[in-house]
Amino acid sequence: MSLLGHEEVVVHRGERSGVSLVIAIHSTVLGPSLGGARLWRYGALGDGIADALRLSKAMTYKAAAAGLELGGGKAVLCLPPGRELDPAARRDLMLDLGDLVESLDGRYVTAEDVGTGTADMATIAEHTEYVVGKPVEDGGSGDPSPITALGVESAIRACCEHRFGSADLGGRLMAVVGLGHVGLPLAERLKAAGAEMLISDIDPEKRTEAERLGAGWLDPDEAMTAECDVLAPCALGGAVNPDNVESLRCEIVCGSANNVLADDSVAAKLTARGILYAPDFIANAGGLINVYGELRDLDHARIDELVDGIGEALRRVFEVASDRSVTPLEAARAVADDALEAAQEAASEATSAGLGLAV
Repeated sequence: MSLLGHEEVVVHRGERSGVSLVIAIHSTVLGPSLGGARLWRYGALGDGIADALRLSKAMTYKAAAAGLELGGGKAVLCLPPGRELDPAARRDLMLDLGDLVESLDGRYVTAEDVGTGTADMATIAEHTEYVVGKPVEDGGSGDPSPITALGVESAIRACCEHRFGSADLGGRLMAVVGLGHVGLPLAERLKAAGAEMLISDIDPEKRTEAERLGAGWLDPDEAMTAECDVLAPCALGGAVNPDNVESLRCEIVCGSANNVLADDSVAAKLTARGILYAPDFIANAGGLINVYGELRDLDHARIDELVDGIGEALRRVFEVASDRSVTPLEAARAVADDALEAAQEAASEATSAGLGLAV
């Protein structure tokens, strides 16, 4: 199995829980690696390791593209199929993770992710200081969803400015697919900005939220191909895939979901169709910025400034894409690579200067 250029990968069996834990540190060039702790069921340990490798690399790009002094990492808690966690067993698992994170001496900082939450972070914090996303009452930043939604709105505005010549959302038709922790506050923000709304969710009870917002309701099977200005996938990854990319009827794809594209080839197909794509690891960076603010003890004004910078980061991506005749996805990775290379060169020069070597 390729380690995808990772600096360190640790696989450990929890002493209390007996559950296999994986921590992948992709890069610490820009700062300590940070990434959430994902609790998921895996049929084989190798699948959990592969997930950790893939997700930690994506975190490196997300942090670099957002201009944060962070590297990329990920923790994966590999729960066997059929294993249930009662409160005591869950606590044991989180304490096991806390011990493993602590053993890395700050090279990796954990946070919440799929399957974990702020209460879990509070438990982990009993055994390590290298954790963010704790409850507000414990000195943490709490639920990152509202900040993530703010960042996606900033990204949508940058996309509209690039495509339509104006960042004003008034009168623009938005289709938000997935009305979860981020999708709902995003829909509320877009509505408040004057956008016309279409909403879809696999839970039919969410239709009441659509009615509250005065939004049209889309059947989940048809939502991705709705005619709109902006399609905002805010649920599962792979929402735009080879099966539906030719049927999309939007001008822009920009949402909060991770891994919106099923694979990289879809990015080229979107560009060929004239559909502007906002790379998800930039558009949804608000959550990372939120916990970065907790880690660096930043005030709300500075956090808001960094979140507003998501739009500026996308403007740079679109400029690079145009200059190099590449897709926005390729451009976003190039921008992140440039930041990583610059940091690596600066570190090498500093080391050489410290040793008294000519550079």
